[in-house]
Amino acid sequence: MRVLFCASEIFPYAKSGGLADVAHSLVKELDKYVDICSVMPFYGFMSKKLFRKSNINFNVKLGGVFYQIAIYETLNEGIKTYFVDAPLLSTTEQMYGDGNAEYASNDIRFALFSASVVELAQIIHAEIIHANDWHSALVPLFVKRAKLNIKTLFTIHNLAYQGVFGKSSLARIGLEESYFHMDALEFYGKVNFLKAGIIYSDALSTVSPTYAKEILTQKFGCGLEGLLEAYKEKLVGILNGIDESVFDPQNDTALYLPYSCETLQKKHENRKAFQKAIGLRDDKRPLFIMISRLVHQKGFDVLMESLDTFLAQDINFILLANGEKSYKKILSTYAKKYKNFKFLSGYEEALSHRIYAAGDFLLMPSLFEPCGLNQMIAARYGTIPIVHGVGGLKDSVHEKKMKCARGIVFSQPTKKAFLLAIKRALKLKKDEKRFNEFITFNMKCDFSFSKSAVAYDELYRKVLL
Repeated sequence: MRVLFCASEIFPYAKSGGLADVAHSLVKELDKYVDICSVMPFYGFMSKKLFRKSNINFNVKLGGVFYQIAIYETLNEGIKTYFVDAPLLSTTEQMYGDGNAEYASNDIRFALFSASVVELAQIIHAEIIHANDWHSALVPLFVKRAKLNIKTLFTIHNLAYQGVFGKSSLARIGLEESYFHMDALEFYGKVNFLKAGIIYSDALSTVSPTYAKEILTQKFGCGLEGLLEAYKEKLVGILNGIDESVFDPQNDTALYLPYSCETLQKKHENRKAFQKAIGLRDDKRPLFIMISRLVHQKGFDVLMESLDTFLAQDINFILLANGEKSYKKILSTYAKKYKNFKFLSGYEEALSHRIYAAGDFLLMPSLFEPCGLNQMIAARYGTIPIVHGVGGLKDSVHEKKMKCARGIVFSQPTKKAFLLAIKRALKLKKDEKRFNEFITFNMKCDFSFSKSAVAYDELYRKVLL
C-alpha cells in the first residue's frame, strides 16, 4: 500500500504549530506499516540548496491559467519528502501571512498545492492520499472530480481554521459554479475549502475521540456541525502522540542535565540553572509554566483575569508565547508588576525543552483543544499538566483515574474553576510522596504515535476495501 501524506508544514522544514510535529512523527511511525512519503509546499524562506531537484515537472491549470510546477525532494530519517515549488505558493517569506494578515492569494496558493499533490500522487502511483487541514482540503474534491482511482483520507486538526474566501475564488481556482451550493463549498455566500475535505473524502478523521464528538455540537462545530453530523458515519477520532526520541529528558541535549524518573533531583538542578539564567528568584517555589500561542483559543482571557490572584501567591510563573500583540502588551505589563512572573515573548524549540524540564506544573486553560501535545510533552518531562477538560486534553489528562497522564482537570473555563485547580495543584505539591508518584507515573507513560499509527493503518486498509 502506497500512501502520500500531504500537509502545509512538516518538521523540521517548516513549523508554526502542532501540525508540523504530527506530520513528522506520525509519518515516521506509519512507515513501519505502509509505504509512505510526504509532500509539503516549498516556501520562500527555504533554501533550495538543502534539497535535490527531482526529475518530476508538470503544469497545473487553474482558472484558465497554466502554472509550471517543479518538485524538490529530500530524505530524512528514512522518509522521503517532496516539496511543491510553484508560482505564488513558493514566493512568500512566511507560510500563511505577513504577521498582519493572511496572504490575499492563499486561495490560489493552496489550490495549486492541492492540485499538485493529486498530480504527484498519480506519478508515484499512490493508492491513498492523506490530506490535512484546509490547506490540502481540495485534494479529495480534485480526486473525485477527475474520477481517479485514488482513495482519500482527510484529517481535521483544528476546525476553527477553514480556509474561507470570497465567491470569486471559485473561478480563480478553476471550479465550476455547480460547486457553489450549500451541499458543496458554499458557506454563507463564500467559498469554504475545509468543506471540500469533509464532503469529498472517503474517510474523515480528527485528532482525538472527544473532539470528534464535540465538533458535532453547536458549541464546538464552528458553523459546520450540521455538515459534520451528515458525514459522521465516516468520522473517527484518533488521539495524536509525540515523538519520544525528540522529547526525551534522558537524552535531551537542550537540557542542563539529563534526568529520568529515578534521578528527579537532576530535574530540580535544571530548574535552578534555568531560573538563574533568566533572573527568576527562589527555585524552591512551585514553578508553573505555559508554552503557547497568544490566541483566544488558548484561554488567555481566563488566565489574565486570574493573574493578579494567581501571582499574589508564593509561586513562580514562566510563560513562553508568541502571537497577538494585544496579549503581548498586557502580559508585558504584568511581567513588570510581578517579580515572580517571566514572560518570554517568541518561540524557540530548545528553550521550550528547558522550560518543560524546569516546571512543576504546565497550564493549559484552552477554551477548546482538538488534541494538544504540550500536556504529553510536559508529562514526559515530569511536569504535571493542569488542563481545561476539553477535546484531546480530556482524553489524555486524568485527575481521578490512574490513566496517562495524571494531572489536574477543571471543567469550566472560568476564573473560579482555574484558581481552584491551582489550589489543588499547590496542595498536591505539598504532599511530596503523592506529587512524586504523579511525576513517576507520567514519565513511564507511552505517549508515542504507536497506537495512532495502528489506527491509521486500519483506516487506510478500510478505505481500500
